[in-house]
Amino acid sequence: MATENGGTGTGTGAAGQEPAVRIGEVTGSAFSIGGSNHTNTVHHGGAAADTVGPQELLDAVLELRAALVRLPRGADRTALDAELDGVAEGLEGAADIRPGLAPRLRGALERWAPLVESVSAATALAGLLTTLGA
Repeated sequence: MATENGGTGTGTGAAGQEPAVRIGEVTGSAFSIGGSNHTNTVHHGGAAADTVGPQELLDAVLELRAALVRLPRGADRTALDAELDGVAEGLEGAADIRPGLAPRLRGALERWAPLVESVSAATALAGLLTTLGA
């Protein structure tokens, strides 16, 4: 597995923590996120960061939110739902993506990676965030 710094890793977090997902820069290539025998691949063409607008990011957030409905309800999912709802509110009707919103969303995906690892909508959203440099 490639890591942010170009090395390889086991896919585990820091000592004593749950596994963590870190996505560095992906340009002109494909990447996969998976676990539990699920793999989702996104082909990323290296679009410029300014080509991702608030509506495109909002659509990806809403797609992930809709996909989560199929997962069992629990405290983690409730917390992620609330985070996604807050991000969606910040994107609705926005002319620009607020500073800090993309890193906030990236943090949510990393925090709840075990919950969303099998949801392809999460992979698509991660690809957009990588394009934004978050």
